[in-house]
Amino acid sequence: MSDTVSEKKRSEIMKASKPKGNKSTEKALIELFKEHRIKGWKRNYRIAGAFPDFVFPKLKIAIFADGCFWHGHNCRTLRPKTNRKYWDEKIKKNRERDKAIKGRIEAKGWTVFRIWECEIKKGILPNELIELLKWDS
Repeated sequence: MSDTVSEKKRSEIMKASKPKGNKSTEKALIELFKEHRIKGWKRNYRIAGAFPDFVFPKLKIAIFADGCFWHGHNCRTLRPKTNRKYWDEKIKKNRERDKAIKGRIEAKGWTVFRIWECEIKKGILPNELIELLKWDS
């Protein structure tokens, strides 16, 4: 099916669309924290110009819950069939930005964890993270 608006108009529409986070994935991560009796997290906490999904300020731990599609996880081969070049470039830029943000946050003395959406949905948290967070709870 072809697009009903011009390429320029589609670009304007996409630029105006601001991400609202992946609420279902973040909610699932909160449930995992509860299951593991992990407390002390905060939201909307700015570090080095970025807003991780969750932070543990006392321990200087930042957590990003990354969507598999948007951040290019290899768990799925799902890629749009149309406009392939655009999507490949978009995901590549997202990954580069993720790496830059991680570097800025770590330069401030924080530990950064990126947890994939598919892992969260399977109930998987990195063991290293669990141990660090349980130690403080």
